[in-house]
Amino acid sequence: MKLTLIKPNIGRREHSLYVDEGRMEPLPLGILAALTPSDIDVVLYDDRMEPIPYDEPTDIVAITVETFTARRAYEISEEYQKRGVSVIMGGMHAKLIPNEVAEHCDCVIIGDAEPVWAQMCADFRAGQLKKRYTAAQPQCPQEGIIARRDIFEGKGYLPITLLQFSRGCSHKCSFCASSVYFGARHFCRPVEEVVREIKSQKRKLLFFVDDNIVCNHAKAKELFRALIPLKVRWVSQGSMDMLNDEELMRLMVLSGCLGLVIGFESISPQCISEMHKYTNKRASGDMYAREIAALRKWGLQTWAAFTVGHDSDTIESIRATCDFAIRNKFTFAAFNILMPYPNTPLYEKLEKEGRLLYGGKWWLHEDYRFNYASIVPKNMTADELTEISFDCRRRFNSARSIFTRAFEPHTNMRTPYRFLTYLMYNPLFRKEVFKKQGLRFGLEQTKGDDQ
Repeated sequence: MKLTLIKPNIGRREHSLYVDEGRMEPLPLGILAALTPSDIDVVLYDDRMEPIPYDEPTDIVAITVETFTARRAYEISEEYQKRGVSVIMGGMHAKLIPNEVAEHCDCVIIGDAEPVWAQMCADFRAGQLKKRYTAAQPQCPQEGIIARRDIFEGKGYLPITLLQFSRGCSHKCSFCASSVYFGARHFCRPVEEVVREIKSQKRKLLFFVDDNIVCNHAKAKELFRALIPLKVRWVSQGSMDMLNDEELMRLMVLSGCLGLVIGFESISPQCISEMHKYTNKRASGDMYAREIAALRKWGLQTWAAFTVGHDSDTIESIRATCDFAIRNKFTFAAFNILMPYPNTPLYEKLEKEGRLLYGGKWWLHEDYRFNYASIVPKNMTADELTEISFDCRRRFNSARSIFTRAFEPHTNMRTPYRFLTYLMYNPLFRKEVFKKQGLRFGLEQTKGDDQ
């Protein structure tokens, strides 16, 4: 028996396939491979960088579906189903909107796959595959499982190992799909299992893809203490409130943390209140001055994440957000248009107010393009929101900005390694900003497209 795992692409540029040069290992598929019985052959095809061989014999296909890749995932599924191959779908989008996903596959897994994967495989062998499997949330994620990384070999991924210590986050930001998926709860793996997984692979550069690695301070400290003797370097995602705990920060730095993606979201206290991101409310009141000073004190290179298009945002306030990011010389920054993911509080609010564009299903609409506004903002047009957000990305990632931000002595220039990291990845991310803007979802041509 053979299982084919698929990581879908977002889509295509106007006249060519989009190839993601900053692609990383698709960790969830490595976990699925590890969960699969050993007598089943497993192969991975990554649509972000290689053609999918639809005519290659396989018994069953599993596709991970994110909202941004849903349209392409459905195209891939259709091709396999035409050939009589059963298709399983799961992932974030399948939990958010399972009825839609179920229309495009033979079986949908709702939630984390660990509790149901073995049963699904057994049912398929017996010719009794169910239409859907609803998984109870594992209190201990990935229990006893080390992701299979042999399936990643030869795919040209960035030289950084992805793994997880925890899943979910206890905060309830109104726009966050992860909060809905995990019910605003946080689940941790045993530290000894994380250490065992690190020791099972060769790299010393790690990316913990946790939603919020410091959500539980006590458990995070336990992890950081265990990482210190391993002499690794790592990055992850964390929340602003970590900076209030000196012991946590000291252990984080000693354990090899280079930096974190941190959701600043906005420099406006009003916007912070609107999105219910209460961890940032006080800090945003003084433009995060204490927090930025603390990040520099600890020498952390920060990927500052902002969302733009909130009800209190204006074109001028969004432009000021970009100025703030450049002035503070963040290592990286993202200026993401506020996206209404299905079944989030934000989506439901905007739906009631009649402010969703593209029929409320931007992820499937043939006219939607990547990084375009899919909502009606209050203080500007949707086109203006699209343009100002792209202008922020363009300015922050300009050659001039990259040059001036490099010379932040406490973070980007703290060590030769950090400076080299800055110089290697900023040009790559600049290139990806321009390549991704305006991407069409899916690969199929639609009526009116140039042939």
